[in-house]
Amino acid sequence: MQLSDRIGRRLKLQDLHILMTVVQAGSMKKAAALLNTSQPAVSRSVADLEQAIGVLLLDRRSHGVEPTEYGRALLTHSAAAFDELNEGVKKIEFLADPTAGEVRIGSTAFLAASFVSAVVDRLSRRHPRIVFNIMTGTSAGMHRELVGRNLDLLIMRRFGTAHDKQTEFEFLFDDSFVIAAGAENPLARRRKIELADLVNEPWVLPPGEGEVASVAIEVFRRSGLNVPRAVAVAVAPELRMSLLAPGRFLSIFPSSVLKFPPKRPDIKILPVKVPVPRAPIGIVTSKDRTLSPVARLFIEDAREVAKPLRRRK
Repeated sequence: MQLSDRIGRRLKLQDLHILMTVVQAGSMKKAAALLNTSQPAVSRSVADLEQAIGVLLLDRRSHGVEPTEYGRALLTHSAAAFDELNEGVKKIEFLADPTAGEVRIGSTAFLAASFVSAVVDRLSRRHPRIVFNIMTGTSAGMHRELVGRNLDLLIMRRFGTAHDKQTEFEFLFDDSFVIAAGAENPLARRRKIELADLVNEPWVLPPGEGEVASVAIEVFRRSGLNVPRAVAVAVAPELRMSLLAPGRFLSIFPSSVLKFPPKRPDIKILPVKVPVPRAPIGIVTSKDRTLSPVARLFIEDAREVAKPLRRRK
């Protein structure tokens, strides 16, 4: 009997799940606690797997366990198998009730509060039983979550032209950056403003390690100007807008943030040229995963919401 035939008859999904948990936990004891079972039961499952396949899957060490080369190979394909099985169950649930399901979306705080919110509002009106699980963070962090199969898709800004072998990028629209102020700020009444006029104004900016902060730095350096000093530093775009509203501060935002409801009549875009290229916004998906029907519905609505933005130049 060939190895593949023997494995097909003797391999258990439960044993694979236990092996994955052991490797994630780093020890049999910790895995047993996570699985709410005994350590001998965990050891037995791993031993059964090793006997079925005929190779050692774990290196047992005094400080814990680590997967062998064989173990890593099995874990890689096991994750894909569990993912496909999970998507199959989701598809069955969706076919049984196409108005229900869950989609896990990753994005930045800016895009989540604007474009993603608009897509969620549009889709949830037609399918009110869909659950939208939205996670925000940096592009790098969200990419790791997507590759780690914790998210179904990303709505992200693409910086540069670096090719990613693990993911695919579908263009939705180009986004620019704008400098904004409160409607009561005297600058909001001017028809033309030079960037140099804004260097000594009080600014509220995101932290220096963020993408928008790096754009703000680039804007002034490209023009040969000093980067303005931030009087206040805040990550959340909503907080920065609240600080702008009384009329004292200036800040920089992706223009898409101000194009979606809820509209902010107390915030005005200043008539100043921002010398940085427009950045493409799009849908990022994993190349080796089959999207669930609910995720595909979300993508279809994202394309529709993006159409007016794609037409604007």
